[in-house]
Amino acid sequence: MECTVSWTGATGARSGMGFLAETGSGHTLVMDGAPDAANPANGGQNLAPRPMETLLAGAGGCTAYDVVLILRRGRHQVQGCSVKLSAERAETDPKVFTAIHMHFTVRGRGIPAAAVERAIALSHEKYCSATVMLGKTATVSTSFEVLEA
Repeated sequence: MECTVSWTGATGARSGMGFLAETGSGHTLVMDGAPDAANPANGGQNLAPRPMETLLAGAGGCTAYDVVLILRRGRHQVQGCSVKLSAERAETDPKVFTAIHMHFTVRGRGIPAAAVERAIALSHEKYCSATVMLGKTATVSTSFEVLEA
């Protein structure tokens, strides 16, 4: 896996803390820092997600992918899946995630709560590299709801 991240303020008249990531799969992702009123040259322009927000979103995508795949393999009729993540970070550098909560909403026909609970557990214990890795510094908790479609 490869990725090249380039500072967008390095060329031209732009300044700030924007970055463009070019992934090995041929996609691009824009990231930006938070504005810094005290020193604008050190802050971003709020034009894109923060790098840590992107990391959190990646973990959400990784685990949601697993949950949908596991439920489909179990022949459940999944029609929707979303996960809302909330995280806390350490007060001092490095400001790692210290707590992450993921609330899953799964929509489909006749999906047993036990199947959703099992899919989430398998993702977090075995398949989702992102949450397993983040779990080294953060307490990862989950909750879920199943909505009938």
